[in-house]
Amino acid sequence: MQPTAIDSKSKSHANERVAFIQACWHKDIVDQSRKGFIAEMANQGYAESDIDIFEVGGAFEIPLHAKLLANTGRYAGIVGAALVVDGGIYRHEFVAQSVVSALMQVQLETEVPVFSVVLTPHHFHAGEEHQKFFFDHFVHKGEEAAKTCADTLNKVRSLRRLDAQQKAAC
Repeated sequence: MQPTAIDSKSKSHANERVAFIQACWHKDIVDQSRKGFIAEMANQGYAESDIDIFEVGGAFEIPLHAKLLANTGRYAGIVGAALVVDGGIYRHEFVAQSVVSALMQVQLETEVPVFSVVLTPHHFHAGEEHQKFFFDHFVHKGEEAAKTCADTLNKVRSLRRLDAQQKAAC
């Protein structure tokens, strides 16, 4: 049997839901990624009602919530968003790396795509200019995550359909 091309342009996502998990630390900034994500998902053909929002205390809590949500079978994709900054007690890079690695593990174990908007800057301070930069940057990262999410869900849907067709042909 010949391999079939993966259709990444299909918009047939009826009944597909996406979970958006966001940390509440620096909530005003992280909220911008959610807003950018929802706006771009609308451009991709998803309704705001297709996206369920979950808030957790901090970035470290995102992977467990992602896994529990993936295991429900309700979500076609899951997004985690957080701003991880140096708290002076531990290195923020370790926290961010742990979270992103755990999100990758969740998607590999559950076969539900998981997307990361978990960002950690080299230097962060609460000055007005920095705040504006991160507000804008998180909107952009939310939009990027939405484009990637919609594209990946289309491709996964096509792969699963192809797999089902090949199994039916056997």
